[in-house]
Amino acid sequence: MRLYRTFSLTMLVVFVAVGILFLTVPGGVLGFFNSLSAGFGLPAAPTEVGYFYLGLAVAYMALVSTLAFLMLRHPSNHYFPMLLAVGKLSSSVLSLVLFIFAQRSLACLANFAIDGAIGTAAVLFSAGIRRSSR
Repeated sequence: MRLYRTFSLTMLVVFVAVGILFLTVPGGVLGFFNSLSAGFGLPAAPTEVGYFYLGLAVAYMALVSTLAFLMLRHPSNHYFPMLLAVGKLSSSVLSLVLFIFAQRSLACLANFAIDGAIGTAAVLFSAGIRRSSR
């Protein structure tokens, strides 16, 4: 349970921070990944900010932040980590599809790996909570 609460608090802090970064320096997030791209042999991603998608990204970070907060506050509820897993694994798979078929950018590859790891951890926590409540 302690590991789960630490995970929940860490995700809450990270999601809020990323949401603030998306909102305040959206081009800077992609700029960071672009600065590392050449080292991985990948082209830079376009840094144009589409405000419609920026709004969706910030709203998504608000949603996953709320789920992390609910996980922290209600650690015996297995639905909250499962909902987080749906969002993060969907984001991960979509990022991989975009990497393969649309744009081979480090940002897509990193999001595939990071969101995939977060989503997998959330599934494992949800399953553990369900097992312990039986």
